[in-house]
Amino acid sequence: MSFTVNLQQRIQQLKKIKADIPKVLSDVAEGATLRAIEKAQDATPPKMNSLRGTNTRTGELKAHWATDSKTKPVIRGNTVVTELNNNMEYASFVNDGHRMDRHFVPGLYVDNGILNYDPAAKVGLVVGTKTRYVKGEFMVDKAKAEFERVSLAELDKEIARLMK
Repeated sequence: MSFTVNLQQRIQQLKKIKADIPKVLSDVAEGATLRAIEKAQDATPPKMNSLRGTNTRTGELKAHWATDSKTKPVIRGNTVVTELNNNMEYASFVNDGHRMDRHFVPGLYVDNGILNYDPAAKVGLVVGTKTRYVKGEFMVDKAKAEFERVSLAELDKEIARLMK
């Protein structure tokens, strides 16, 4: 008899919680997306005070994680959707890595030890780098891992809170 009473109480508790689930999932997804954006920004050059590499001085790539991502959850059926985005043209190259090839630049020349550029000049230089491949930063993978970690931890907390 007491087992039936306890089971009925649990069923009533679960029915009450069911109405809260979409809001809980939405709140957790939004918070986890914000943490994922922070993680992506942390993994995006420039890191700390490093100014190595092209396009690292402006910090545009880092800033675009926050402006291009969609943190407000959209509920589609049984799915809660947020987006981690960076619409900078070169974001995928920084994330995944890329080759660096030597190439000819018409109009580029050295005069008395000074590098000059004149598009009308009938000269040019082959330029390139000693580095043939630039390793990726894998910012998206790091952000996804952070999203999953935060989502699971927050869902566990919310479920425990609702079950009291």
